[in-house]
Amino acid sequence: MATLVQPAGPFALGTFSAPDGEPFPGLLSDDRVLDLRAALGEPALTTRGIFERWAELLPLLHALATDGTGTWQALDGLRVHAPVEPRQIFQSGANYRQHVIDLEVAHRSPDDPRTVEEARAEIAAIMDRRAAEDLPYVFIGLPSTIAGPYDDVVLPSWAAKPDWELELAAVVAKPAYRVPVEEALEYVAGYTIANDLTDRATVFRRDMPAIGTDWLRCKNAPGFTPLGPWIVPAESIADPGDLRVTLKLNGETMQDESTKDMLFGIARLVSYISRTARLLPGDLVLTGSPAGNGIHWGRLLRDGDVMEGSITGLGVQRTRCVEEKA
Repeated sequence: MATLVQPAGPFALGTFSAPDGEPFPGLLSDDRVLDLRAALGEPALTTRGIFERWAELLPLLHALATDGTGTWQALDGLRVHAPVEPRQIFQSGANYRQHVIDLEVAHRSPDDPRTVEEARAEIAAIMDRRAAEDLPYVFIGLPSTIAGPYDDVVLPSWAAKPDWELELAAVVAKPAYRVPVEEALEYVAGYTIANDLTDRATVFRRDMPAIGTDWLRCKNAPGFTPLGPWIVPAESIADPGDLRVTLKLNGETMQDESTKDMLFGIARLVSYISRTARLLPGDLVLTGSPAGNGIHWGRLLRDGDVMEGSITGLGVQRTRCVEEKA
């Protein structure tokens, strides 16, 4: 397990297990974990179940974190799993201004008559217009992509250009449908880290270009969304619109950007999604990835690579890439 980076606030929530034990919802405070099934007297409790009763249980979680009683376990003796099992994953694409500009330039046709500077200026104007017209770009991911924050990432044999996309993820606190922007943050329980892996070779349908993007193929392999290590309550994050998102590949910094570069913040994304879909407790809203992906650097993921992702106040996840065995 990676070295503990203390999350913001008095506590965080996660899913843990002792050696040979079953996963349990845990309260992390300092470097200790409290099994919330025993502490709350609910043997069947899950982390998602906590979010289904978020308003009721949040004061109790505060009390447990400051009380100090109960049977606490050392974190370094536990396995850390993905902190929650969502029913739905909503993913925001093209949400970081510089990231989109870099991607568009990287995917330019060799026959494009524009200079790089002209292309960048044109794409920047499009981004500014999208922001002004309030048009986020959101698609849906599969819960089966979720993996733990320290699990190995298996690179499928068919994925010719696997890439990283570290991003801030918001966790939904209560059902949200047709929520105004002004109230949207009231529906967010907390925040965590997601690495939304993408196979760049299969993003676009080459057989039928008119169909456009193929999100099933390029993003939904098992384990393609390492999540966590834990969820920090929203009240402990002063401004989710001003957090540092950093990804290191084999120790070298590849992504290092503030969430200030997002075109659409958390409230606008939650509100926009809720115009169409009903968000449920424990669901994830991934907010997009900043500049610095592998396609930009001309260096995609391969067997043995180690990714270390961090976001201000949310801890660090560390995953190793493993080539799929035939």
